[in-house]
Amino acid sequence: MVDNDMEDAISQLEHQISRLEGVLKLEKKITASGGKIFATSGKKADFDTALKECKEAGGSIATPRNPGENDAILYFVKSFNTYAYLGIKESLIPSKFQFLDGTQLGYTNWHLNEPSGKGKE
Repeated sequence: MVDNDMEDAISQLEHQISRLEGVLKLEKKITASGGKIFATSGKKADFDTALKECKEAGGSIATPRNPGENDAILYFVKSFNTYAYLGIKESLIPSKFQFLDGTQLGYTNWHLNEPSGKGKE
């Protein structure tokens, strides 16, 4: 009996999650790539606020590690006609970048001569 109750509860939760994902996809606030979920509130914020809100939501600021993940981030940029912050920072070596945790980048997709260091990038 317990197994059936547990299976029913799991089935109901899966259904609710599926419905929520559907709504968020319609609102262009969620997309997936490579088993990862990318989401946005759609609100504009500075980098520190975005970083804080991502952590509070149980996630992290986006860090594209391959073309598919880059495309997932671009989906939001195009949908909301805005920029996106990435979890990347300049290392101690000028013009070299790393993830916020200090690990080296294995993937980039920047335009020629970018980042240029002009403005806040």
